[in-house]
Amino acid sequence: MGILFNFIIAFSAAFIGVIPPGLINMSAAKISMKEGRRNATLFSLGVCVTIMFQTYIALLFARFLEKNPSIIASLEQVALGIFICITIYFLFIAKDTRRAIPDNLVRKSKKKRFFGGMFIAFLNVLPLPYWVYVSVTFSAFGWFSFETPALQTAVLASGIGTFVILRLYVHLFKQKDSSKVAPLKVNMNFIIGAVTALISLITAIKIFKDL
Repeated sequence: MGILFNFIIAFSAAFIGVIPPGLINMSAAKISMKEGRRNATLFSLGVCVTIMFQTYIALLFARFLEKNPSIIASLEQVALGIFICITIYFLFIAKDTRRAIPDNLVRKSKKKRFFGGMFIAFLNVLPLPYWVYVSVTFSAFGWFSFETPALQTAVLASGIGTFVILRLYVHLFKQKDSSKVAPLKVNMNFIIGAVTALISLITAIKIFKDL
């Protein structure tokens, strides 16, 4: 049962985490339009490999926290500071995502799309705190297991969930002529900032209740 719950939670978390249009999924879409689905799929697979690696590292750290609950209280305060900083960044500093994806992000390493996907995903460090938060939170409800088989299942599910949503982007943006991916109508940074602000609020409430 733990393996099944881990798969469902990790798949859903990965799927939801990659749905908002951003650099990774819009790059996959643009590659699909300019070079076809094959290159876009290779790019997506590279992204998934990095995501799975990041998920594994994050879950190992989360397992350590679960075995040392005395550390969690201190880390919650650190996490609060991190999420506040992330909120400020996405709401006031990050560039507007409604701009078009620059062509140079698509033209680089045409013969090495797989490694290009790995590299771009590596630049995104948000999955690390994201997976720590998700796993520790669901573990507190008894729905997530850190046993090795279940943990490995969660890592695999994170890759599958990421690939499914990226494949949807690749499918929706079919190869065309020199058309460009239209700029987004909504600045996704505001949505990400709102989510991290909500997480910050929940974390702050929990910290004050534990005092």
